[in-house]
Amino acid sequence: MGTYISNVKTTNLAASGAIFAGPCRVLGIYYVSDTTAGSITIKDGGSSGTTIAVFATPLGAGAAGNEIARYIPIPGDGLLCRTSGYATLTNVDKVTIFYG
Repeated sequence: MGTYISNVKTTNLAASGAIFAGPCRVLGIYYVSDTTAGSITIKDGGSSGTTIAVFATPLGAGAAGNEIARYIPIPGDGLLCRTSGYATLTNVDKVTIFYG
């Protein structure tokens, strides 16, 4: 069982970018899918850093062309980024990343 992280913060991104400029644990991801299937890649150490996790995102537009929002909970203590957290967004409109 993981420890309780009490200082949870968020970062909102509309394109690939930094989650936090120091060590952090990614605890959850809320995103809005694009009209094409894509992915969210979490890296440690910036845009060219080590890939920690890749999450496939399904086609986002429904029959009426509406985007679809989803939440990905990260189990345990989350994904550890030892130097800095970075998210690469591919065909994802918006993302809110919860970290501590």
